[in-house]
Amino acid sequence: MAEINLLRALPETKRNIQAREDAKDPAVVAEACKFGEMYFDGPRDYGYGGYRYDGRWVPVARDMIKHFGLEPGMRVLDVGCAKGFLVRDLLAECPGLEVFGLDISVYAMMNCHPDVVGRLHLGSADKLPFPDDSFDCAISINTIHNFDRAGAKRALRELVRVVRDPAKTYVQVDAYRTPEQKALFESWVLTARFHDYPEVWVQLFEEAGYTGDWYWTILE
Repeated sequence: MAEINLLRALPETKRNIQAREDAKDPAVVAEACKFGEMYFDGPRDYGYGGYRYDGRWVPVARDMIKHFGLEPGMRVLDVGCAKGFLVRDLLAECPGLEVFGLDISVYAMMNCHPDVVGRLHLGSADKLPFPDDSFDCAISINTIHNFDRAGAKRALRELVRVVRDPAKTYVQVDAYRTPEQKALFESWVLTARFHDYPEVWVQLFEEAGYTGDWYWTILE
């Protein structure tokens, strides 16, 4: 189990924290938490502000393939895959790799990348619809924090359950290292229900029996 940033190759996201804070109210948060069109492709106040394929996940896919030693024939699951962009790039960067995704959003499924049609499953991270030991590797990026603490614990246990080797798992979740970062995060956040300092997350990992790798999404 190690802290490693497998998303380091992503370009830095531009965030107007003040504009989000000014626009955020209970109705905006409720709409964002539906993970529908407004969240993915509506105004930035509600989420991504337009989530479209632009190739940014290609170097991340390469780093994951190298880090986990992924090879053709292995099965990989992306939990919280959204429109399947990382699924698509893992397939492209390692031909023969069997990659699948799962997301709770019907809108994301219906608007997924055309290269992953038939590879994405509708479902929830805390109750994965797969048998034990179904995959060689499982990842979950910026998803598990959308549950409350108990749900996050269940999701971590599910991630472990569906892989043959629990060490070949990776999660990234919302966190903060300082009170200032916490305040900044709380001004921005829409969907995360459980978020905390890294040491609290690590304690939850241990409770859930999660022995994979991890990293944090921290606003600075």
